[in-house]
Amino acid sequence: MPNPIDSLFMAMCTAGASDLHLTCGMPPLVRKDGSMTPLDPNAAPLTPEAMVALLEPIMPEKNRHEFSEKHDTDFAYEIHGLARFRANIFQDRKGRGAVFRVIPSEILSAEKLGLSPAILGLCRLHKGLVLVTGPTGSGKSTTLCAMIDYINRERKDHIITIEDPIEFVHENKGCLINQREVHNHTESFRAALRAALREDPDIVLVGEMRDLETVAIAIETAETGHLVFGTLHTTTAASTVDRVIDQFPTDRQAQIRVMLSESLRGVIAQNLCKKIGGGRVAALEVLIITPAISNLIREAKTFQIPSMMQVGKAVGMVSLNDALFDYVQKKLVTPEEAYSKAVDKSGFEAQLKRANIQVKVATEKPAGATP
Repeated sequence: MPNPIDSLFMAMCTAGASDLHLTCGMPPLVRKDGSMTPLDPNAAPLTPEAMVALLEPIMPEKNRHEFSEKHDTDFAYEIHGLARFRANIFQDRKGRGAVFRVIPSEILSAEKLGLSPAILGLCRLHKGLVLVTGPTGSGKSTTLCAMIDYINRERKDHIITIEDPIEFVHENKGCLINQREVHNHTESFRAALRAALREDPDIVLVGEMRDLETVAIAIETAETGHLVFGTLHTTTAASTVDRVIDQFPTDRQAQIRVMLSESLRGVIAQNLCKKIGGGRVAALEVLIITPAISNLIREAKTFQIPSMMQVGKAVGMVSLNDALFDYVQKKLVTPEEAYSKAVDKSGFEAQLKRANIQVKVATEKPAGATP
């Protein structure tokens, strides 16, 4: 018998939304194409009692205990034939709340996502560290999933994934894949990563490199002849290198810098943009680690990486500005939307000006300025 909440998930998938938000005192809301909107304009606000009735039946026993102790918990929920959902249940001042992210049952292939030959080249490596970065909800999981699926189809290797929770479910194709869920199948990312070294893997996917020790083991694993994929919450490829090094105490940074310069193979930093006419598209910044980039990392000159990326286009490097500019030229994204996602805004504005593309930028008046 279906759970009461299943009808909301069905409606959410029919609407093409990415997230379902449940909050006491509000009707169910969804995020569609990046904006929050009611799932049903006529729905009544949720009461604390209604919230408990919706959430209790789908929470595993372990998560009920965790929620009663810590007031938030994560798990995955699946409706066969529809999708999997990544769930976060939390307590706020009005009562329980929940956010569900839809994980489609169909894996988007590298071909469907349009991943570049340079990114597919990273999937053919036999050792090294590859990082996929971006803000929360920028589609990192989808990109990583497509890369793992590509490896699964093209190679005959052993892949171990460590996730919290497991999102996309991979069937064994060319590869043997073991998917481990933190808190369910292993105590933590770092415990699973340590254990992975004794499990004869060729490729290891670390769902989140949250703490210093996980980052350190991931770099060591990449150095010992394994291909390691990981995610971080950084906005640009160059800042990713700094973030990894800055996590370590000052006395270890020089050593980590050398290790990273030798093991890092590529960084994909992504941002989701609203498409003209609905839907979203990911702008990917791609940093491929060449000997020249490796030297910059070793010598602590990461500030020079963006200019090196401009001369590295031949090997598949793409700056975020160029990726955004390409979408504007193809009329996939408005100049204003692309400008809002650009990190180097002045450089992007200059790029648009050179192409005679107008962008309406809301400039803030300084306090006290006369109107």
